[in-house]
Amino acid sequence: MKFSLVPQERRFYDLFAKQGHLVHDTLVELSKSLLEGRSRHPRLRDLEHEADDVAHDIYRLVNKTFVTPIEREDILALASALDDIVDLAEEVSDKIDLYHVKEISEAARRMGENLAKAGDVLARSLEDLEGFKELEPRRIEIHRLENETDQLTREALAALFTEERSAADLVKWKDLYDLLEATMDGCETAANVLEAMAIKNA
Repeated sequence: MKFSLVPQERRFYDLFAKQGHLVHDTLVELSKSLLEGRSRHPRLRDLEHEADDVAHDIYRLVNKTFVTPIEREDILALASALDDIVDLAEEVSDKIDLYHVKEISEAARRMGENLAKAGDVLARSLEDLEGFKELEPRRIEIHRLENETDQLTREALAALFTEERSAADLVKWKDLYDLLEATMDGCETAANVLEAMAIKNA
């Protein structure tokens, strides 16, 4: 394998900033689709493919860089965590189409709004990755959004079993709520990886 002896610090930071923007755009698109009650799946699928390409660029750069600006395992963990967010968001959109969901619940719309906010926080964190500026308040905000989304999920799931719904609706919405919660959990995972990186590089 060919290794580069030339410092590649800037390329890593640029790629993570790009990945952050893709996470942001994906979560905003998902939020808009939930608020509008219509599918944006083709756009989300395109974003998912773009995010995969950036993640692969990061993996390749790790393999050919002799000295990385951040520990290799942290770079790989962050790239994977960010890619997972986009994959999960695209899966939500895909399931909405697959299940022929015609009306989006208020809980799902609010979860989508929280995801869009988390995407904005993550994007700004990744723009400031070099030096980890303003990381702690941003991590706290994502944690707050995750807690709020967790509570929304619990309430939404409880409502599914108290309202008169068909068995098909129960299965569909339980799956969608679980996916939305998992997407937010992915945001918190990425924030936690960033925090661990900051501690190591302090």
